[in-house]
Amino acid sequence: SRCRSGGGCGDNLRLPPTATAMPRTLTAALYKFVDLPDCASLQPRLLAVCEAHRIKGTLLLAREGINGTIAGAQEDIRAVLQWLRADPRLADLEHKESWADTAPFHRMQVRLKKEIVTMQVPGLDPTRTVGQYVPPEAWNALISAPDVVLVDTRNDYEVAIGSFQGAIDPRTRSFSELPAWVQAESAPGGSLAPVNGRKPRVAMFCTGGIRCEKSTAYLRSQGFDEVYHLQGGILKYLETVRPEDSLWQGECFVFDERVSVGHGLQPGTLSLCRSCRRPLSAADRASDRYQEGVSCPHCHDQVSDERKRGFA
Repeated sequence: SRCRSGGGCGDNLRLPPTATAMPRTLTAALYKFVDLPDCASLQPRLLAVCEAHRIKGTLLLAREGINGTIAGAQEDIRAVLQWLRADPRLADLEHKESWADTAPFHRMQVRLKKEIVTMQVPGLDPTRTVGQYVPPEAWNALISAPDVVLVDTRNDYEVAIGSFQGAIDPRTRSFSELPAWVQAESAPGGSLAPVNGRKPRVAMFCTGGIRCEKSTAYLRSQGFDEVYHLQGGILKYLETVRPEDSLWQGECFVFDERVSVGHGLQPGTLSLCRSCRRPLSAADRASDRYQEGVSCPHCHDQVSDERKRGFA
């Protein structure tokens, strides 16, 4: 009842998997694009509330809104979400939940940024123009249509461990590289080039939905009229769609100590390189270029011996 009075987080309530082995840590991922001109004064107050409730994680604040993931005891997460939703601008703030037996974060940060997701396109405003939201239940039918171009908006190391069948990998190293990829692929012969003078229908997806708010807004600004966006991102799809009906292949990278999740948001099989922060498979960890906490096959040749000694 406290959640519902706080603005609707009861709609997101998911009980732990079993009552006999109840996980102790609740993780909440959230974002909202909204005008926050007072974000600088909001930062210390939000940090104080999180610390008072022993919450760990990272929240980003910018003039354009809020984004982040936090974890802690269930009652403490509920209290922080209720505090946020007490602000009329955040009253309809949505979040996604998952459970863990161990804490996925080690400290709490509330950071001020120019953008809550960095694309570096001046004037882009997802609160005014954005793609059409498609719920997970309708996603399979959309991306199976032969005239739809499916684009994974995440970075190359995220795509490498899992994606939707038939999705295009732009091979970006950062989200700010995506506009240049769109421009290149819109040229004749590109995957986004017009067909018979008409731009294609484009479906885009990302981890939790926030990057697609900007990527679909950008495509709309470039004259793409039919642009679609997986509502709630991959995480909501994996939570909602049954494995036997799924078009997802592999695991989904998440930016915390869980490293990756699969269907039902169950923790995946990957670990994390403490040097380059890339996800590591069993084959990566079996490589002679892997040294726990020091280097992995992805960064072994790029990290100096001095830094390796420091990591060790």
